[in-house]
Amino acid sequence: MLLDRSPLLALVPLLSPAAALAFAPAAAPPAAPANVPEPPSFFIELLSIMLPVAVVLVGLVAVLYYLRKRHGLTARDNPLSVLQVLPVGPRERIVVLRTRSGRALAVGVGGQSMSLIAELDSADIAPLATATTIPESTVAAAEAES
Repeated sequence: MLLDRSPLLALVPLLSPAAALAFAPAAAPPAAPANVPEPPSFFIELLSIMLPVAVVLVGLVAVLYYLRKRHGLTARDNPLSVLQVLPVGPRERIVVLRTRSGRALAVGVGGQSMSLIAELDSADIAPLATATTIPESTVAAAEAES
C-alpha cells in the first residue's frame, strides 16, 4: 500500500534539521543564464523621467497661453493698473492707480475699507529727472533782482 508522503514531509522539518536535509528533494543545478538584457544606461533612465515632465510643462504653458488669449487675461487690457504701493501701517497702505483713460488715483486701503484720497495730476506721478536743471529764465530773473 502506498502512502501519501506530502503531509509527512511537512512534519519532517519540525523533527530535526538533519532529517529535513535527508528528505529534501535534490536541488537542481543552477541554470545557465539566458541572454539577460543589460540594464538601461543612465542617460536612457534620465530621458525616460525628464521627457514626460517636459511634455507636462509644455502642456501647461500652452493651456495658460490659450486661456490668456481666449479670456483676455492680459495686463494691457486691465481697467486699472497699480503704479505704486506705500505701506503706512501694519494693515494700511496708500495705492496709486492709473485708469484706462489715464487718470491717476490715490486710494487708501485698510483692513476693512477702501477710500479715495485724491485724484492726482500727471505731473504728480511723472518720474523725477535725474539731473536737476534750472531754466535760464529763472537764473536771469534771480540775477536781475540782485
